[in-house]
Formats: sequence, structure tokens, C-alpha cells
Amino acid sequence: MDKPPGITQRAGVAATALLALLACCTVPTAHADERQDGRHGPRSAVRDTRPLSAPGLHVPRGRAAQTLPRDLSARSWMVSDARTGRVLAARNAHLRLPPASTLKMLFALTLLPRFPQDGLHTVRPADLRAVGAGSSMVGLRPGHRYTVADLWRGVFLASGNDAVHVLAAMNGSVENTVRQMRARARMLGAHDTRVVSPDGYDAPGQVSSAYDLSLFARAGLAQPYFARYAGLATTRFPTGRDERGRALGTYAVQNTNRLLGGGPGVEPYPGLVGVKNGYTTHAGNTLAAAARRDGRTLVVTVMNPRSGRPHAVYEETRSLLDWGFSIADDAPSVGTLNPAPARASEPLHGPPAAVRSAGTATAPEGTASAAGRLLPYAGAAAVLCAALAWALRPLLRRRRARRAAFAHGYRGPRGRGQDGGGPW
Repeated sequence: MDKPPGITQRAGVAATALLALLACCTVPTAHADERQDGRHGPRSAVRDTRPLSAPGLHVPRGRAAQTLPRDLSARSWMVSDARTGRVLAARNAHLRLPPASTLKMLFALTLLPRFPQDGLHTVRPADLRAVGAGSSMVGLRPGHRYTVADLWRGVFLASGNDAVHVLAAMNGSVENTVRQMRARARMLGAHDTRVVSPDGYDAPGQVSSAYDLSLFARAGLAQPYFARYAGLATTRFPTGRDERGRALGTYAVQNTNRLLGGGPGVEPYPGLVGVKNGYTTHAGNTLAAAARRDGRTLVVTVMNPRSGRPHAVYEETRSLLDWGFSIADDAPSVGTLNPAPARASEPLHGPPAAVRSAGTATAPEGTASAAGRLLPYAGAAAVLCAALAWALRPLLRRRRARRAAFAHGYRGPRGRGQDGGGPW
């Protein structure tokens, strides 16, 4: 049977609306990062929701690109604003590389709130048993007492793996600490990071990225204890303490971050406030550094420069800081760091950081973000239903009329229901 022209036109409009909505609602397909690192293989396939997820150089057009330093050899680097989280420029921001001792930033974010800073601990031989050969040390001695604050100064200034392992033992075990560090990384949105050793010592599969290390630096600078330790250029470290906590003797320890306190061939950077450097055979030199100038705090992360210059990691970090401060505060950005948790008081005791809320935590990937991505499709479905209802309204009216006629005995021209059946 031929349908009335009005109905055909309405059905055509509805079909057109359906096709348009389907085109708009098509879900983007997942893709894999095309850049592969020979040692660590390709990154897993992820939906490209951030411009920085693509490999290569990201820098705003115009003056920012024209003045960017040209002699950068690092495999990965990033410049970001600690206050706003805006990323000013980056290269291979999510390339997964060994982090070396910059991973101690995540260690500190995980364990700093757990122990009172004036608490005393006597080092046991078992505390130091798992320290890797050739590790940097602050010089802890079994049988000697140290305050928790001493141990943290050993972590931040001397990059002491012995201090890391003592704190991990106080926390239950190295394995327990690694699990908590992984949970903390997930809460911060650091999805490129895989922790194997809490001190950053080379271990198979242990990786992070310039993006994630920038997250750790930014989150740490918002916490008073972290910022205080990360900003110390020198300290007097005790040889041990008596039962009342008095130092038995001291020796000088200088921060291994030469941009902070200077060193042979490296001048201190004006306004530097931290954060952490590192070096291992596989990682090369790594550095996350923050500096403050004219009310702005910039974080620069540099991983594995390959120029062969002895101080390349400091030189390239310095040039990127200079460049960042030369760019206007309202200059375009190329991305954003995940929102850092709001500053919270640092408790002396409490449940594990993995289950304790430290301010406002970001939602796990795939929960709130997934719900947000579904909202446009829900709206489109509502519009589609309305369009179909509008198109079918005349047909429904005709159907109701046929039913009414059938109920009163009308059977059509031949005495039977339309199309040879019952009521339509």
C-alpha cells in the first residue's frame, strides 16, 4: 500500500536525522602510540584524549616556537606551570623511560605523611639488606639512631638509597611500599609510571615519563614537608643520635641537584626551589627542577640528554627554565597536567595513603571520564526519539482511527480488515 506523501516526507526527515546523529556519535577508535622505545616496547593502545599523548615536539606557534632552545638533546622533556598545571611545551611527554632517583619524588609523596618527623628509629642490618650495589648513600649505620627528618634529608639531599630502604622497612616492607607507590601514582593520574624499586634503582620494567615526573614534582611542591626537604641545598647530617635524640656528631651533606647548590661546572639557578635529580646506567641523567620568579613557579623535567656534554641535564634544564620565564604568563599552552590534589594537612599517623583521601583525588580513569563521554550520546538518543515520534505521529493517528472503525463493525471496502487481516 502506498503511504501518504506527508508520512513519506516525515519518514525521510527522521531517517536524515538518524544518519546525522549516527555520524556525530561515532566513537573514536583506539590507537597505539606510533613511537616505540627499543628497550621498553610500544605503549599500550589508548584513546588520544590529550594533545600531549602524541609523540614529538609540542610548542605553541609564534614567538614561543621561535625562541625555543635549539640545542636540546633530551629524549623527553616538559615545561609546565606549577600553579595552573598548564604545559608550555614538551617533547615526547609520555615516552616511558627509566626515571632513576627522580622516582624518589613519588616515594616521598607516598610515605612522608606516615611518620612523625621527630620520631626516632634504630637502623637494623635487615633494613639495608636489599640496597643495590653501587647505590648512592647518605651513610646510615646499623645500630645507630636517626630521626625520621634525618632519613628524609638523606633521601632528598644525598639521594640515599639506604635512607629509602630504612623508611620502606619502617613502612612494613619494600614490597608493601612499592604497592602503595603504584596506588599513589594511579591516584595522581600518572599512568606512564610502573614502580619496581622504591629508590629508582634500575629494575626491569621500571619506567616513568616527563609528564608523570612533572605531576610528582607539582604535587610535592604543594606539600610543606616535601617542599622544605626538596629546597635544602646543604645540611649537617648526624653520625647517630642518643636516646634523647641529640646528635652524636655531624658531617656536611650537599644536595646532589647542582642547580640548587652549585657544583663543579654548574652555577646555581636563581630562584630554584627543588626538586630531584637522578642518574643510573640505563636511565642516564634525569632531573625535575622548579624555579620561582615574578610570582610564577615553573617545573622543568628533562630525561636522558644524549649530547655527551658532562652537564647536559643541567644546561638543558636551565635553558628551558629561561625560555619558560621569557614567555608571557597568558601565552597559549599545549596541554594540561592532571589536577593536583588539594593541599591537605600532613598527618603524623593514619591509614595507608592508598586508602586515605589526601585532599581531592582525581577520579580513576574510565569512571567519571567515561560517564562524561557518554553524556553527548544520551542527548543524541533523546533527540532521535523525538524525531521518530514526530515522524510516526500521523501513522499512529490513522491506526487509532482504524481500530475505532473496526470496533463499530466497519470492515473496509471488501468487508474485511485492511490488508486481509485484523485492524491495523
